[in-house]
Amino acid sequence: MEIILASASSARTKLLRDAKIPHSVVVSGIDEEAREFTTLAPSEMVLALATAKARAVAYMNTGRNVLVIGADSTLEFDGRAMAKPGKAEVAISWWQNYRGQSGKLHTGQSVIDVAKGESASALSTTEISFAQLTDEEIRSYVATEEPLSLAGGASLDGIGSPYISHISGDASGVLGLSMNHLRELFSQLGYPWHSLRAK
Repeated sequence: MEIILASASSARTKLLRDAKIPHSVVVSGIDEEAREFTTLAPSEMVLALATAKARAVAYMNTGRNVLVIGADSTLEFDGRAMAKPGKAEVAISWWQNYRGQSGKLHTGQSVIDVAKGESASALSTTEISFAQLTDEEIRSYVATEEPLSLAGGASLDGIGSPYISHISGDASGVLGLSMNHLRELFSQLGYPWHSLRAK
């Protein structure tokens, strides 16, 4: 069974690769800033985007015997979905608000069995607590440019990992794919996890 990841995320690819799940990558081209998504609650938004991405790539592979994984993540802080900051001043402002506070990292994922026309989806939500950082620490971190392209400007791995003081929930979900939920979704569609691993 061929698996396609409908995401350009290197973190998601690494999670699958480390779990010995062979896959290829096809970017969906879905506009994540479209109003049909941004007007939804954060947890609903990531599920809708994950489904849309998976469907777009499934459509590109109509008639093929493939499983398509769509995924999307966002950090919910003060009830608002935090996208990618993009600019240093935005990231600095966000982190000044984050310090000593907590947010929720939502990851939605959808798997489509293209040949059968069947799908399954799941939502992972993990509470993230941020360290009490100084302005100097924040500016130094943002200067690395790592947070500029991250959902919410934060991640559990990489340079910013020391600035997350605690998580409660699904660690892999914070990195972009809930591996346990993915295992369950594959199983629902009739594909035990171990049957998909590289021999």
